[in-house]
Amino acid sequence: MPQPPDPSTPSHAITKQSTTAHTPPHRPPRSAAPHCRPAISHNSLASARAPASACPSPQLTRVVHAVPSHPTRQELALPPPSQPGEGRSGRGSAGRRRSRRAAGGRMFGRDPWGGPLEISNADSATDDDRSRDLDRAALMRQLDETQQSWLLAGPGDQAGKKKKKYVDLGCVVVDRKIFMWTVGTILGLGVFIGFIMMIVKLVPHKRPPPPPPDQYTQALHKALMFFNAQRSGPLPKHNGVSWRGNSCMKDGLSDSTVRRSLVGGYYDAGDAIKFNYPMAWSMTMLSWSVIEYRAKYEAIGELDHIKELIKWGTDYILKTFNSSADTIDRIVAQVGVGDTSKGSSQPNDHYCWMRPEDIDYKRPVTECHSCSDLASEMAAALAAASIVFKDSKTYSDKLVKGAKALYKFGRLQRGRYSPNGSDQAIFYNSTSYWDEFVWGGAWLYFATGNNSYLTVATAPGMAKHAGAYWFGSPNYGVFTWDDKLPGAQVLLSRLRLFLSPGYPYEEILRTFHNQTDNVMCSYLPLFNSFNFTKGGLIQLNHGRPQPLQYAVNAAFLASLYSDYLEAADTPGWYCGPNFYTTEVLRKFARSQLDYILGKNPLKMSYVVGFGNKYPKRPHHRGASIPHNGVKYGCKGGYKWRDTKKANPNILVGAMVAGPDRHDGYKDVRTNYNYTEPTLAANAGLVAALISISDIKTGRFGIDKNTIFSAIPPMFPTPPPPPSAWKP
Repeated sequence: MPQPPDPSTPSHAITKQSTTAHTPPHRPPRSAAPHCRPAISHNSLASARAPASACPSPQLTRVVHAVPSHPTRQELALPPPSQPGEGRSGRGSAGRRRSRRAAGGRMFGRDPWGGPLEISNADSATDDDRSRDLDRAALMRQLDETQQSWLLAGPGDQAGKKKKKYVDLGCVVVDRKIFMWTVGTILGLGVFIGFIMMIVKLVPHKRPPPPPPDQYTQALHKALMFFNAQRSGPLPKHNGVSWRGNSCMKDGLSDSTVRRSLVGGYYDAGDAIKFNYPMAWSMTMLSWSVIEYRAKYEAIGELDHIKELIKWGTDYILKTFNSSADTIDRIVAQVGVGDTSKGSSQPNDHYCWMRPEDIDYKRPVTECHSCSDLASEMAAALAAASIVFKDSKTYSDKLVKGAKALYKFGRLQRGRYSPNGSDQAIFYNSTSYWDEFVWGGAWLYFATGNNSYLTVATAPGMAKHAGAYWFGSPNYGVFTWDDKLPGAQVLLSRLRLFLSPGYPYEEILRTFHNQTDNVMCSYLPLFNSFNFTKGGLIQLNHGRPQPLQYAVNAAFLASLYSDYLEAADTPGWYCGPNFYTTEVLRKFARSQLDYILGKNPLKMSYVVGFGNKYPKRPHHRGASIPHNGVKYGCKGGYKWRDTKKANPNILVGAMVAGPDRHDGYKDVRTNYNYTEPTLAANAGLVAALISISDIKTGRFGIDKNTIFSAIPPMFPTPPPPPSAWKP
């Protein structure tokens, strides 16, 4: 009969046995359940917590485990209460042993890995009791919270915990999750910022307009247009002066002595005469300003314009002599005549008042065979222009060749181009040719790098004859179309500041440098070397008419020299024992230009077309006669000359002769001492304006190196290697 269940059997492990009570002991083979483990454990709680396993005993028909609910903290902390009389050797143990013996000596233990396990070892009861006693003893000790949390954790909790992974960055070890999060955040921000930038780039938006140019730059644009109005010959379509047209298309061809084309060039002033002497000086000044301030011209969009103006002049100069020859014997000095002093009624450029386009009278050509001043000035113009056009090698070489021939001619055939009583002497008289020798030699040295030209320019005798030591002269330091020495001294001081060629040039270069310092001191009002009007205009021509042309030349030299000093890291210069900064020179230059542009007692600008108030009646034939298709003859234009009405055509950019020594001005067309503009005066104005202008797009100083591009290195040639040793 089946045995009743042993009362000592736990209530949660009821075993239903088969009807066969006496089944021989049987041990399942090892291969039957390789994952099963014996139920011998030193921690019955751990065994009880282990998941049920499919390891049934072969003697059992069915085994049912009633799995208790998850134990509470109190159940784990304290053992269940014992039954009365139950102990280690009490009735409970004896009853269980009797039940096991009644079952045929077989014992069913619980497999901690998931199911009951049959143990046939005779000592298993003792081991089981010992294990239970140990487990119960272990439960008697109170567990701390950490241990209880371990025990309370579910079966999947411990398995779900993974070992943290780290990333070694070399200098620091960081958690892999944090590292990946950081990298992802950075990449996400990068993508977001890139997307925003792409949108900003692709979406059309209006840029703010550039800041307006300063008054010097505005005036410069207009001053250059005066040269467009003075062009002679066939005008380009883009000339930009609507009331001008082709004129004097037969110059030179109608002259019986020359019989070659002299078409082109520039008219000098309000007439139609082409004077080579001031024209060549004007081209030299324009080229000098481009060499020093090329970046400024480019920034304001005038570089191509002024280069075109220079080329218009140099192309004409090349026509006035045999530019293809190495040696020449004559040059053209002038086209047209203007002398009316003898009361002649012969039509000429001063007797008649006609538009250049309508001229029909003869225009004689004046040549010279001994004119060192004119030849050297023309050589300076071509040499300076060759540096401007150095990127056009063919044209630059042509200019250099012509400059060499002219300078050679001037040195060999000495004499002034303006003999007494000549037309040239009346309008543009030259007082000396020594200053042109220094001036032309300096420019040829910069254009060619040939030391022979520097030797001539720095010869002690040359400096003496040019007036370098005439400190008491009233015109000392006055830079004009006639006296080039102040400009040559500044130019050669540049050579000493930046290259310092040393012996044998150092003595004269140092002298020129010191004299340049003295000239700059003489421009300052505090030394009273020159008078100033009450309005602030310097009187470099000592109160005589037409003062503005001298003032702009001085402003250019002062501004340029201050840039030289700054480029050489020199903050200023000495006037006797006192030191003055370069800003003092700029202040002087600005004061003269400000006066010309309207900061004067009359509150008017002396540049036509600039400002609200400017001269309306310049002494200029083309501007005063209307461009209405009517041809006015030699005397037919007198009514336009004598009218008090304003000129019908605005001569944009023309700087008139200027006020008198009392700051007074008469806007009368026939009074050329007030109202006549000239090519030479406007060239000085352009140079002064570009030097002092403040380009808003950046700080532009001088171009230190372009002018030295043809000069070889200053260090001496190394000696040849010694000959091979022979025994």
